[in-house]
Amino acid sequence: AQIARHAAANPALKIDVDKVIAGETTAAEVAHWLIGQSAAPGAAPLAYSSADPAAVKAAQARHGREAAAAAVEALFAEAARLLVAGGVTRLITAGGETSGAVVEGLGLTVLEIGPEIAPGVPALKAGALALALKSGNFGDADFFAKAARALAGA
Repeated sequence: AQIARHAAANPALKIDVDKVIAGETTAAEVAHWLIGQSAAPGAAPLAYSSADPAAVKAAQARHGREAAAAAVEALFAEAARLLVAGGVTRLITAGGETSGAVVEGLGLTVLEIGPEIAPGVPALKAGALALALKSGNFGDADFFAKAARALAGA
């Protein structure tokens, strides 16, 4: 519900694991798309890899569970590196493993805890970078909009 709600009001790019593994979708393309979509005032573009359980299971059957997850996590970690290198100062990452991959990919070792966005999900700071790292089913349907507002004030 969170992705659908956010995508209804903001640009959204669905990441297909098959295309990631085939090299048809790259972190550079994702980062370029996100930066391009960020130009509009108030825009909060979303790149996501979530899919219905049957699609996830089918992708895992084709590529192996670990390989599928690792490919997507690596894509988002590299996209985050490129975004931050390109001057982006706010990132919202959902998914526990993906959040961990992004933090590791950015080389973050210390995060300052800020105000609560949703129960169990604080705004975070690492230097000039403001982040929200959400795992599981934390937050309500408007989580991404709330996180974007919280990070804009961070």
